[in-house]
Amino acid sequence: MLIAMSEESAAGRPYHHGDLRRALLSAAATAIEESGPAGLSLRDLARRAGVSHAAPAHHFGDKAGLLTAFATEGFETLADTLARVRQESGGSLLELGVGYVTFAVRHRAHFEVMFRPELFHRDDAGLAAAQQRARAALRAGVAGLPAAPVGPEAARTELAAWSIVHGFATLWLGGALRPDQVGDDPEAAARLVIGRLFASPG
Repeated sequence: MLIAMSEESAAGRPYHHGDLRRALLSAAATAIEESGPAGLSLRDLARRAGVSHAAPAHHFGDKAGLLTAFATEGFETLADTLARVRQESGGSLLELGVGYVTFAVRHRAHFEVMFRPELFHRDDAGLAAAQQRARAALRAGVAGLPAAPVGPEAARTELAAWSIVHGFATLWLGGALRPDQVGDDPEAAARLVIGRLFASPG
């Protein structure tokens, strides 16, 4: 059962715990898209969400606590995305890579925080569980390769696959890839570029 908080929105409607959390995380996404995580402040988030300046600290403790929840949300969304892609594609590592890039483009603010451990509490249990879910999806893609590697070689292959898709996503988001090189569709570009490395030997 949701418990009403004393904080109220700008419109005067009392917030519930779940509503406030969602409102603050949504405001964080907007703020990070505008100015990056370094410019994020709890006071600005409170203003954006229409609650008192004390509300974010009451709910998350501090900025690192809020970014921990934000990163956790990002990893959970990434894990859900990869799980859906895996089911739809039959476990294709290439399509998992494309799904990773699609996530990065659609959830840029989360992507900018998720791999910056200096911004959040990296030992948070919920965060660790969400990270593990996302890793497991990529691991499943590697395990589905023909003549799938095992043991240490499997771990190295997983790292290589992650490095490739993460690097492409970072280059795309940074505007380093010219349209005349890869076009203007991130999914098509990712499939073209990543496919050259993920393709099974013929």
